Amino acid sequence: MIITARHYPRGTHLGLHVHREAQLLFASSGVMQVSTPKGRWLVPPARAVWLPPGIEHAVDMLADIEMRALLIPSDKLAQHPEAPRLNSEFVIAVGPLLRATILAAFKPDNHPRRIALLVELALYELAEDEDAATFMPMPVDPRARRVAEMILADPANNNELELLAHHAGASARTITRLFPAETRLTFKEWRQRARIMAAVQALGNGNTSIKQLALQLGFSSVAAFGHAFRQIMGMTPTEMMRRSSLAPERD
Repeated sequence: MIITARHYPRGTHLGLHVHREAQLLFASSGVMQVSTPKGRWLVPPARAVWLPPGIEHAVDMLADIEMRALLIPSDKLAQHPEAPRLNSEFVIAVGPLLRATILAAFKPDNHPRRIALLVELALYELAEDEDAATFMPMPVDPRARRVAEMILADPANNNELELLAHHAGASARTITRLFPAETRLTFKEWRQRARIMAAVQALGNGNTSIKQLALQLGFSSVAAFGHAFRQIMGMTPTEMMRRSSLAPERD
C-alpha cells in the first residue's frame, strides 16, 4: 500500500497519466476535476474518486487542494471481496466512516498492517452506490460528442439545440435521442450540469461573485442558480466555497 499527502495550489494541472495501482483520491479541502475517457467528475471535499489500475486520467485543481491518495497494488485489489464491483472509475459520497478511515491512514507512525486494514475497510465503503451527480458523461456518437464539446467550450452559450445540432451535422431530434441513450441524461439535464461544472471552476478561480456568475451562465436569478447548484453539488455555492477554503460570498 502507498499513501501520499500533498498540497496543490489552485490551477495545478496533472496531465493525462496512468498508475499500475488502483487509486483513491480524496481532497480534505478544495475542489478538483478528474477527467478520464469516460467523462469528467467534479470532486468537492464531500466526495472521493476511485480509479482502477491502468485508467488514463488527468486532474485539475480548481482551488487550493489538500490531497490524500491511497494506491492499492492490483494484486492486493484482486484479493478483496469487493474487487468485482471496483473495476471502473466513479465518484462516491464520503460519509463519516470513510472520511475517518482515509484520514486515519495518514496518522504519523502508522504501522503498515494498520494502514492495510484501514485501506481494506475503505474498499468495503467504496462498494456502496456511486454518486453520479457531479459526473459529466461524454457521448460516444461523433455528432452528439461535438455538441457536448461546444457546450463545454462555452457553457454560457444559450444557442438553441437546433443550431448546435446543425453545426454538428445532425438534427435536433437525433441529438435529443442520442444524449439519454449514451449519457443517461437528457440534453437539458446535461447542459445544466455543464453550467454547474463551469460555475464550480469559476468559483474556484475566485475572480467572480455568485450574482455575476448566475447572470453569466444564463440563470434567471441568483435563487434559481443556487437551487440548480444545490441539486447537483449537494450544497449551495457559498457552502462549497467555505468548505473549499475560498472566500465566502453571499448566495
